[in-house]
Amino acid sequence: LVTCNSYRNPELLADMARTVDHISGGRLILGIGAGWFQRDYDEYGYEFGTAGSRIADLAQAMPRIKDRWARLNPAPVRDIPVMIGGGGERKTLRVVAEHADIWHSFGDVETLRRKSAILDEHGAAVGRDTATLVERSAAVDGQDPADAGDAMLAAGVRLLTTSASGPDYDLSLTQKWVRWRDERR
Repeated sequence: LVTCNSYRNPELLADMARTVDHISGGRLILGIGAGWFQRDYDEYGYEFGTAGSRIADLAQAMPRIKDRWARLNPAPVRDIPVMIGGGGERKTLRVVAEHADIWHSFGDVETLRRKSAILDEHGAAVGRDTATLVERSAAVDGQDPADAGDAMLAAGVRLLTTSASGPDYDLSLTQKWVRWRDERR
């Protein structure tokens, strides 16, 4: 869903995103986060740092990515939406307020409501109406749509993700969410 900011320099990532945007006919959403899985860093040979340093790196990378898109020739097909994943209330949500078109997080409905309100506080602090400019996205793994679906919508979540792991993929919960979504169209 999101790549880790630490794995490529921002200009290269911007170029790669632009290329995928062209290949996909303008359907790319750049999903990005600060990184959290130390094993990846160790296996790739990157310094793990601290959560604070990784979030600061993400904050510094976002303007560089957008600046690169503005200078590329050919330019991206359209303004590439940016999804930032994470739920850190003091730092990550501030970066989301400043740079994201979509915010992706995890948690139950009450957690998402609380963090969404914090995101809007950060938005007010940076002069951005995040309530209307930042779409909410959440993972609904393990939650039944009959129990959580309408509450998610009421909390402002409009993009829902599910996951399944193999080798024996059980997609029954994903199918329930798709049926639930389709009933509301």
